[in-house]
Amino acid sequence: VQLQASGGGLVQAGDSLRLSCAASGRTFNTYHMGWFRQAPGREREYVASIGRVGGWSGGRANYSDSVKGRFTISRDNAANTAYLQMNNLKPEDTAVYYCAARAGVSLSASARGYQFWGQGTLVTVSS
Repeated sequence: VQLQASGGGLVQAGDSLRLSCAASGRTFNTYHMGWFRQAPGREREYVASIGRVGGWSGGRANYSDSVKGRFTISRDNAANTAYLQMNNLKPEDTAVYYCAARAGVSLSASARGYQFWGQGTLVTVSS
């Protein structure tokens, strides 16, 4: 599956953005989807994930503590697209955001658990 992330930009603290991750192919609903981010000089970190259709994790969403309550991950399987709605953005949310797809039974918060990656979209939050 090929992934294309979009929706990043420059915003002020407290603003909102919605990132999109468009997937190619007809098997989108068989993948768990995740969002990760990488700030300059830092390692890539987990943001959120959402389960594939069906199975015990079907539709379930998990979040890192740093974004819980502010970010919402969702997916539109008919449109082959995953989303990350980001509200109340903070300067520390500044990073390149990547979407990723994982084939497997369970959700994962580890980047190594994802087989396919998009190219990243830059989010800059000014104070």
